Amino acid sequence: MPIEAARRRPWSLALRITMVVSLTMSAVFAGSAWLVSRSIEGHFQELDFGELQAVTESLGVALAAAESDGDAPALRERLAQAVAGHHGVYFAVLDGRDRPIYARAPQAMLDAAQRADPSPRLMPQRLTVWTLGADTYRGGVVTVADHRVLVAVSTDAHEHYLAQLRQGLWWGALAATALAVLAVCIAVRWGHAPIRRIGASMRGVTSDNLDLRLESQSVPTELTTLVTSFNAMLDQLQASFERLSHFSADIAHELRTPVTNLMTQTQVALSKDRSPAAYREVLYTGLDELDRMRKMIGDMLFLAQTENPRRRLQMAEVRLDAEVQAVFDYFEALSEEAGVGLRLDTPQVRVPGATGDRSMLQRAISNLVGNALRHTERGQNVVVRLLAEGAAVRVEVENPGAAIDPTHLPHLFDRFYRVDPARHREGEGAGLGLAIVKAIVEAHGGTVGVSSADGVNRFWLRLPAEGTVPSPLILAARAAHGDAQDHPA
Repeated sequence: MPIEAARRRPWSLALRITMVVSLTMSAVFAGSAWLVSRSIEGHFQELDFGELQAVTESLGVALAAAESDGDAPALRERLAQAVAGHHGVYFAVLDGRDRPIYARAPQAMLDAAQRADPSPRLMPQRLTVWTLGADTYRGGVVTVADHRVLVAVSTDAHEHYLAQLRQGLWWGALAATALAVLAVCIAVRWGHAPIRRIGASMRGVTSDNLDLRLESQSVPTELTTLVTSFNAMLDQLQASFERLSHFSADIAHELRTPVTNLMTQTQVALSKDRSPAAYREVLYTGLDELDRMRKMIGDMLFLAQTENPRRRLQMAEVRLDAEVQAVFDYFEALSEEAGVGLRLDTPQVRVPGATGDRSMLQRAISNLVGNALRHTERGQNVVVRLLAEGAAVRVEVENPGAAIDPTHLPHLFDRFYRVDPARHREGEGAGLGLAIVKAIVEAHGGTVGVSSADGVNRFWLRLPAEGTVPSPLILAARAAHGDAQDHPA
């Protein structure tokens, strides 16, 4: 397994950059060397063609003058004078039967001229390169005044210069490539230094110093997003650790009280013999404490399940007005006993429904209504209002009552949070009701909030309306639901 993982490991960034730059620089230097070599070689060809063309024209003039007098010795003399001053030039003039009239060229070149197909005039593209032994010549065969004329020039000096030039260019390209690779390696190591410093800082982050943050101003611009994302991740981790720490402490505190009460009552009951009625009273009291613990543990388990994205939500179209009415029916007896009215208010003609788990949404609304009932005085009303807000639907639960201190508002949906901790023993639960509301709504891709002003406390939740794009949590829940249907336990 480790071997397979090593084979699949991507190349390092430094190696990728070095290879790309090295190959690019090598190709650029090699192309430049080839272009320079070809340019100089082409220049030499133009020089050779100009030299051969001048010789050919001189020989043509000499042959035209020789035809007028018809003297063979005079013709040879004229041909010799025609090429005077042209060093390194070889030529031969053949008659109509391909017999040499005058030649100043190796025999092998004469044989090649006799076999060649002559051109009516000298052209650069018709020039031929002859290699005779260790010597190289460039020339051509043309027809001048009914004579076959061979002209050639030695290219040994050109070839020697080009060979040295190519060798120098290639060695220069190799040296430049090596320097480029070295420069790239240095630049990559220098450029990756901020990444190494960030990595060292990340390794120093532990659960004991989650308050550590990286300075975005101390890194290059390209790494600002990375540093910002890392700091945001640390913010989330720190908040999660703090919530977990507080949650653990709250759980211990909430469970310690009923356990202590049960132990105290049991010890008092066992301290002396008592009547059966006294024992029953102790058992009833203990049963109340156990029931409270059961509800608390059930709420905590529900919160844990709700926060799991792969929890199987029973997704369906939910009519919120019908669910609110069902909640009203459930609290009807309690509201009549408390003398508090329940009213549903829908300003719009038609309020869209929501897509979600019906039982969970009903529980969220029930928790809000129950919370409002407990804090509403006799003779007042609890109003539930349904509002359409674009692609969402808003459920508001408001009740008249004393204003809540603004310092408490941001924490009302936190677990075990109470505005008045002294009242938690008066049948108000463990402080998980609003936390459950928040967990349910966020699992459906919605938001919650609270406001308190002008003697009215208003709790609201905002859910995506039916027909809108589901949240990632809902998609994950649907996927989990589909997996469970395809692979039942």
